[in-house]
Amino acid sequence: MTFLFVCLSISAQSQTYTGRVTDEKGTPLPYATVYLLQDPQIGTATNSDGIFTLQTGVSLQSQVIVSFLGYEKQELTLGYFADSVLRTVRLREQPLALEETVVSAKASKQKNRRKAMAQLLYKVYNRMQYDFSDEAYEARVVSDARMDSEGQPWGMEQMIARIVTIPRAATEGRDSVQLSGEVCKRFFDQDIRNRADSIYKDTELTTNMRTAASAVDSGVVVHKGLWALGNIRYDFEKLMDDVKHWSVSQENEGETVLTHTEKHNFLGIFKIVFRRHFIVDSETYRVRSFSEEADAKVFILFGYRIKGLYLDMLNLLNMDNERIEKFRLRRATAKVRLNTIYQEVDGHLYPKEKNLKADALITSTKKVDIPLNIRATQRVISVKTRDVRPMTEREMTRRMKRTIVELY
Repeated sequence: MTFLFVCLSISAQSQTYTGRVTDEKGTPLPYATVYLLQDPQIGTATNSDGIFTLQTGVSLQSQVIVSFLGYEKQELTLGYFADSVLRTVRLREQPLALEETVVSAKASKQKNRRKAMAQLLYKVYNRMQYDFSDEAYEARVVSDARMDSEGQPWGMEQMIARIVTIPRAATEGRDSVQLSGEVCKRFFDQDIRNRADSIYKDTELTTNMRTAASAVDSGVVVHKGLWALGNIRYDFEKLMDDVKHWSVSQENEGETVLTHTEKHNFLGIFKIVFRRHFIVDSETYRVRSFSEEADAKVFILFGYRIKGLYLDMLNLLNMDNERIEKFRLRRATAKVRLNTIYQEVDGHLYPKEKNLKADALITSTKKVDIPLNIRATQRVISVKTRDVRPMTEREMTRRMKRTIVELY
């Protein structure tokens, strides 16, 4: 019995596992995420050399997920990293990578044949009504949001969260997404962080950024927002009658891309183009994936005060939790790309993965240029479709555990 007790004690002790994550060419991938499938809270991220260190006392047969935005995730056993030799995991670019999925629809032969287009849209919508359930469902996700500065990764936040989606609420103009974070980790490379801080050292901008970073619950600002984007069925329902702004592109055998284009121009101050791409099976009309892209240019004349809807839109760029009534912005250009990949669970379609890429350049009234590059991905760990209840106010507003992790 004493021998058995000693063995159990040894097996329960935390061990250190080290590995390296690269792309297919051997280039290190900084801020790739590594976590246990059974318990995503046990995880870490790679440093600037693509190296990670994971400490845990679980079985060597436990499954480890290695993932990075735009690449196929890999699932390995913990024992793979148990050798003294540094093991390398090479990630392959994902076939549905964001840039590849977002397409520009070619001119269609049916462009002026609105009746044929309307019939096609109707068939897709009928399939959507079958594939996308009206019943609430719950998903547990690993959500990563990474910020780059001039091509260099500055930091990343990873959140493990439970999300309840209530599709019917979306038709009533109410929030259909509820999020409760379990744990949040913020990863920083100290050298890069110091360089970034030195750019705005002792300036009002630095103070504002730090105040915003401490005040905002990122679970609402970033992670919940990414999940809420792309409510595909209700977006399609609202747009399908606008037949003249739809086009068709046959990308490859068995797959059709339906694209809706929407343009807004407000006095030359705001110029925004939205494109929504529905990638569907040509025979069954089932949606395989969904992509959105938005290109925006903002030029605010000196002394012009923004009001109403356009002020609300600009406040989306605001990190602070205080609403900006008089936006101190001169110019801005932004490109946003969003992908959603679906999976079948219990006969219906649910999100499997979401990818976001946003690049913006903002010029303030003080002529300070601020480049923003955000990459985010959400991968679904599990989906629950039965006996799902809405979250309580307490569940959605409680502060979650947050950890700062320095990468070396």
